[in-house]
Amino acid sequence: MTEKNNRAKDPSYHEILYEQRGSVALITLNRPDKLNAWTQRMHGELTDAVNTANAERSVGAMVFTGAGRGFCAGADIGSQFQARIDTGREADRETDKPTEGDTATNWVQLVRASKPMVAAINGAAIGVGLTLALPMDQLLASEEAKISARFVKMGLVPELASSHFLVQRCGWGAASDLSLSGRMISGTEAARIGLVDRALPAGEVLDAALALAGEYAENPEPQLRMIKALLTRNGTGVDLDDVQRSEMEALHRAYVTPEHREAVAAFMEKRPARFR
Repeated sequence: MTEKNNRAKDPSYHEILYEQRGSVALITLNRPDKLNAWTQRMHGELTDAVNTANAERSVGAMVFTGAGRGFCAGADIGSQFQARIDTGREADRETDKPTEGDTATNWVQLVRASKPMVAAINGAAIGVGLTLALPMDQLLASEEAKISARFVKMGLVPELASSHFLVQRCGWGAASDLSLSGRMISGTEAARIGLVDRALPAGEVLDAALALAGEYAENPEPQLRMIKALLTRNGTGVDLDDVQRSEMEALHRAYVTPEHREAVAAFMEKRPARFR
């Protein structure tokens, strides 16, 4: 995408960058000297950026990538784990636990309730660097990216619902192998087993992600978010009557939206629909 940015970096952010390219918000993890290792501050800034993009009507989708050579090489061991060990305290259960219905603090809920998201995994995606992207709608990775659900190597277990999303994305066997071994795999191998959706040469990943997000952004926002909600709810549904009920409820809501009326009018008038 060659269109000039509509918005420069938000000066209130220190560990991410936020800019708008056409109808796509590009959110970049920005600690390149640490391979964009995750911190609580980064989490807060990412949450704020997502809420900003959701609130901006001219934004139709989001792309996430990393500055420099990495996407996100996991949690910052020094700032996150060592400090916890040194103080002898357990995880802060009030801070760490998901909050039901509160997308401001629950990353997985926020991702699934938001406009479409595409991850452009340009380099290392390890531990939380992988699991923060797993709930997103499409994962594109550099063929050379190093990817790992490495929790067991740190004496930990998967988080951010990754024990669910790993199975959903690549099946029981591959999810078990990745989680129990902590093995590092390439972007090419990740695409082969379905952990990511596509692997591309490193120089093509971001442009491909922006193009894909731009394609999603052409569609009406309420319907995009309803579709995401249906996939979240029904992706593992076993009661097909319940699956169809939820679809019909969403369909009836869609019927009365301005976006549906515009789509029908555009079809009848043989012109492109204008949703945004």
